[in-house]
Amino acid sequence: MRSPTPPRGKPWDVLVVGGGNAALCAAITAAEAGCSVLILEGAPKPYRGGNSRHTRNFRCMHRGPMSVLTDAYEEEEYFNDLLLVTKGKTDEKLARLVIGTSEECLPWMIAHGVHFQPSLSGTLSLSRTNAFFLGGGKSLVNAYYNTAQDLGVAVVYEAQVKHIHLDGDRFTHADVSIEGGPVEQIAANSVVLASGGFQSDIEWLTRAWGPAAANFLIRGTPYNRGVVLKDMIDQGCESVGDPTQCHCVAIDGRAPKYDGGICTRLDCVPFSVVVNKNGDRFYDEGEDTWPKRYAIWGRLVAAQPEQVGFSIIDSKSIDLFMPSVFPPTQADTMEELAEKLGLDPAKVARTVAEFNNACRPGNFHPTERDGMATEGLEPPKTNWARPIDRPPFYGYQLRPGVTFTYLGLKVDETARVEGPDGRLANVWAAGEIMAGSILGQGYLAGFGMTIGTVFGRIAGREAAAHVA
Repeated sequence: MRSPTPPRGKPWDVLVVGGGNAALCAAITAAEAGCSVLILEGAPKPYRGGNSRHTRNFRCMHRGPMSVLTDAYEEEEYFNDLLLVTKGKTDEKLARLVIGTSEECLPWMIAHGVHFQPSLSGTLSLSRTNAFFLGGGKSLVNAYYNTAQDLGVAVVYEAQVKHIHLDGDRFTHADVSIEGGPVEQIAANSVVLASGGFQSDIEWLTRAWGPAAANFLIRGTPYNRGVVLKDMIDQGCESVGDPTQCHCVAIDGRAPKYDGGICTRLDCVPFSVVVNKNGDRFYDEGEDTWPKRYAIWGRLVAAQPEQVGFSIIDSKSIDLFMPSVFPPTQADTMEELAEKLGLDPAKVARTVAEFNNACRPGNFHPTERDGMATEGLEPPKTNWARPIDRPPFYGYQLRPGVTFTYLGLKVDETARVEGPDGRLANVWAAGEIMAGSILGQGYLAGFGMTIGTVFGRIAGREAAAHVA
């Protein structure tokens, strides 16, 4: 299909590159300011929305109960949670901007068609910190596309942006191939880049990580290949973040290579022992509550032989976490389970026996840190350390699942992109393409959606103001 022509035959006011949460927030905000807006979404229509369609919730600051959120979750606690997972690798000014603005985003989201539900139970019990989307991320994406359509926003699917043309510090037009057709030029007075990271480009991942990355699974969209990111960096725009840092989760080893999404995640780790291919434990499974620690396990597994791990639990724990999309491997003895998992039966049985012997009595609380720790074991398990001794026994293979990468474009508090000689005049960025400014490493559940919503709205507002 041909790209739509802008009203009155002039260039578009605002061109939005990308079709996920950040892009849609930018497009809606700019359209409400009276701008003509065109979204270029690289995916086919059924797969529109980038990684946003795989999300479940939005992490939100609030001073008291609000919508489905309970109690209060104020700025300092939120920021300290971020410092904990990033180990201080964050831009405090931008981080506090995201956190402080998140409170006003929730009513804005509701006003634009997003519905929420009370939080889920088990290890995802986040009723105080995270608002869950009714219908998940796909429902949110569809709501925003409906709102954008009502506002007159035009959308082109399967639109692969090849090049962002800069004339000095100004964007002039984009080279775009639509549905695999010849490259055409689309001009606009301003542009918002919201096209994600580079996680789907396995060659780029292996250049950053080394050959081990060829074994990674990409749980996010297969359409984020970093073409626009690379193009902007090649033109001298300032980058931020480490190409080896990413949102990398331990997922079921049976997941597809691409686009398995959130349902492939395994939440059993806090109640398990996790061993590598050699049958050895390698990290504290009970370090903290799962929403604060699930995103480190992808990197931990990635560092193990053959980039694989195995989570082992017993019948006491099988109902304590979100059900897995694939059934676990099951056996009546530890040796039989190890053999089914392709591990050395004697070694795994010995590792589990050593863990069991190191467990001490305590009061078990599955949804909060309970201090039930091992004694004299290295590495220790500092919470939820109960003997794995009640058959049947269950096991899951773990593989690294990359959601999005943290290498991105550097922006200021107005979402404007830093070019080779200072801020670009009419180029803004939002979402995963700039999230590395705030996420130096690690991850907080729901925080990617917060970054995308806050900076998407800022980028849309600033792009519209530039046009005006």
